[in-house]
Order: sequence, then C-alpha cells, then structure tokens
Amino acid sequence: MKQVLNSLVLAAALVATSFNVSAAGELDKLLDQVKKDRISEGQLNKKREKEFLAAKADKQALLSKAQKELKDEKARGDRLQKQYAQNENTLATKAAELKTAQGTLGEMFGVVRRAASNTIGSITASNISGQPGYGDRSALLAELAEAKKLPTTKELEDLWIALQTEMTESAKVSVFDAEVAQLAGGSVTKTVTRVGSFNLIAEDEYLIYNPTVNKIQPLGKAADGHYVSSANTLQKASAGEIVPFYVDPSRGGILRLNTQRATLSDRYHQGGTPGYVITVVLFLGLFIAAFSLYTTLTESRKMKAQLKDTNNPSEDNALGRILKIYQENQGSDVENLELKLDEGILRETPRIDRGINTIKILAAVAPLLGLLGTVIGMIETFQQITLFGTGDPKLMAGSISMALVTTAMGIIAALPLIFVHSIVAARAKSIIHVLDEQSAGIIAAHAEKEKA
Repeated sequence: MKQVLNSLVLAAALVATSFNVSAAGELDKLLDQVKKDRISEGQLNKKREKEFLAAKADKQALLSKAQKELKDEKARGDRLQKQYAQNENTLATKAAELKTAQGTLGEMFGVVRRAASNTIGSITASNISGQPGYGDRSALLAELAEAKKLPTTKELEDLWIALQTEMTESAKVSVFDAEVAQLAGGSVTKTVTRVGSFNLIAEDEYLIYNPTVNKIQPLGKAADGHYVSSANTLQKASAGEIVPFYVDPSRGGILRLNTQRATLSDRYHQGGTPGYVITVVLFLGLFIAAFSLYTTLTESRKMKAQLKDTNNPSEDNALGRILKIYQENQGSDVENLELKLDEGILRETPRIDRGINTIKILAAVAPLLGLLGTVIGMIETFQQITLFGTGDPKLMAGSISMALVTTAMGIIAALPLIFVHSIVAARAKSIIHVLDEQSAGIIAAHAEKEKA
C-alpha cells in the first residue's frame, strides 16, 4: 500500500513538471507577439496622427477661405442694399418727373384704353368682320386695351382708322363671296350681301356671323316668308335701286328669337293625340255638313223648278213626290188626303234632315275632347313635377302646352261646326216648310172642291 502511494506521488510530480515546462514556452511566445503588436500599433498610430495633422491643415485652409467669402458677401450685401435704396429714390424721382412731363397725356391714355375696350367687343361681333379682309381688326384694339404705356402716334392713327372703317362700312351694302357653314356640317361658298353692320343674306335666307368660330352660318330655323321675300328682293335689286328690306338692328338676335317662336304647325302638334282626334271630328263634321248642304241646295233647286210645273210632278224631288200622292188620291176625302200628305212629308223629312243631328253631336263633342286633352296635360304636368320638381319650367312646358292647345282646338273645331249646323238646319227647315205649305194649299183646294 505504501509503495502504491509513493508511485502515485511520483507520477503526479512528473506530470506537474511537464506542464510547467510547456506553459513557460507558450508565455514566451505570447510575450513576443505582444511586443510585435505594440510596435505595429505604434507605427499605425503615428501614421494616423500624421494624416490627421495634414487634414487639419487643409480644413483650416478651407475654413479661412469660407470666412473670407462670408465677409465678402456681407460687404456685397451692404453695397446692394445701399444701391437698392438709391434706386428706389431714383425711381420715385423719375416717376414724379414723368407725371409732371405727361401732364394731360395721362387722361388721354385712359381714354384710349377705354375706347379700345369698348370698341373691341362691337368690332369682333360685327357682321363686317365676317367679310374677307376685315377679320383681323381686333388684334390692335386688344393690345391698346391692355397697354401699360402711352400709345404711339401710329397706334392712335390705327385706332382712328378702325373706328372710321366700322362707321363707313356700316353705311354700305356690300356683296362678296364667303364660306358659309352648313347646319348639316361642312361649308360652301356663297355670294353674301351685307346690309351695313346689321344683316347678312344669301340665297333667300338670313345669315349671322359667329365670332366664336369666325364663320358665317345660317339661322337655326328659316325666317318667316315675308322676311325672306324682302331679302330676295334686295339681292335681285340693281345698283342704286331702293327696295324695302326688313333690317334686324340686333345683328340677327331678334331673328333668332323670332325663329324660336312656335308656328301654327308647332302649336297644332303640341296638342298631341287629343288634338288629332279633334281634327278628325272637325273634318268629319265639315264633310257631313258639306254633303247635307249639297243635298238641301240640290233639293231646293229641284223644288223651285217643280213649283213652276205643279201639274206634272216628278219623282226626283220631295215636292214632286208629294204632288204625286195628291194626284193618286184626288178621289179621297179631305181627312184621308191630309193623312196621306202628312205621311208623305214624314217620309221625306228623315232624308232631308240626314246628317244634321250628327253635326250637332260633333260640335258638342269637340270641346269635350279639348277638355279631355287639358286634363291629360295637367296629369302629365303633375307627374313631371313629382319626378323632377319645379326647378326647370321647360320640363313642364310641353304638357302645359298640350293642356292649353287642346282646349283652344276644341273650341276652334266647335265654332265652325255650330255655324254650318245652323246653315244646314235652316236649309232643311225651309224645304220642310215648303212641303208643309204646299200640302196645306192642296188640302184647302181639295176641301173647296168638295164643298162646291
């Protein structure tokens, strides 16, 4: 046991000795490495310090340069500020001298600007500008209206010439060829007659000048016939001839409003379906009235011829047929003869009165149809108010027009129907009166024969 312990102690001593020898070698290496690194780091720090000192010198130079530039700029700013103050004083002095030198010319400057501003609108929209050679007059006026300085003598003369040209051409009737825009698109060359600065006409129509597109164009709708007739007369007139002509002093404005006015045809179609039905009723009543009037006139003519020859009754008229009944019943007594004649008159009455009651009915129906159209129009008006409100009256104008037009159409249709009904009824009544008169005369003569 003791030997074992001694062996273990000896082994431990050997291991410790070996470890100490190895550790001492590693530490020497580490010491050498630290010495080498210190030398390298010292050299690197010296290099960095040298570079820093060199950069410091450069930065100092830049700083000095910047400070010098700042000082120069401040000095320059002071000089400019002094110069600006001197310039302001100089401008104020010169402005006062200019105002003194202008005197009343300043008022002329305002007058020229105002005159140019007032003239540019009228010249631009003038019909004279639609004539070739007169369309570029507004450029000078625009420059004068916006000028900030006194106009030159040439500019004043140009303004004078522009005003004088407009005045002179306004008193002339000129004929020239120009491009006229078409409503369907495109343009054609037409011979245009200009009446002063008021109207343009070509080929039986009035034209207007549109300054927005610098084109001559026709009215949206043809003018009334008597206006077009006067335009045609003017175009065909020879030089120096005086002819009547309708002049629109508003340069086409009144004509445009006039063409927008509804014509009788437009009013008629505003009546819609009730208006068409009223028209049918009117023409149907007039046709029946014409037929009845023809029948009664023909009957009256034949009866007048029959009155001249009562001994030879004819079957082609009512009186002849009544006389025929008398001839066939001459042997009867007065009472039977009277009954036979009354029967004959009653037989003739429906044929004579045929269609008269129909005319009366149609005359009464026409105003009722007009009232129906009024009710329909008001119903549509209230529907539109419900849907769109009352903000735009044009939405309700169509329905209101139908409501009013149908009432007028019903009354217009009823008036002639009532008139022709009274005429036809009077003619028929006169025929029946003649038959009654002749019948009474026949009965009286027959009664006298019986008494004799």
